[in-house]
Amino acid sequence: MNHASVKSARLARVAKVLSEKREHSTLEIMERCKVAAVSACVSELRCLGAEIACSKRHDGPNGEPRWYYRMTKGPRKNG
Repeated sequence: MNHASVKSARLARVAKVLSEKREHSTLEIMERCKVAAVSACVSELRCLGAEIACSKRHDGPNGEPRWYYRMTKGPRKNG
């Protein structure tokens, strides 16, 4: 997979939100970081050494699934 560097503004925004070390929903990340493809950003950050867990919960208004991400280790600084 090709991935952007840590210097990418898009990845830096996502990494900053995830650095809060709590769970964030896909929608929250989309809104706060102004990105459309959260899973792609997470995948790119993982390629740069970040450890990001993903969990699925059926807690939407009608029981629909929502995805949540939590970063436990940030990406390499020289990525």
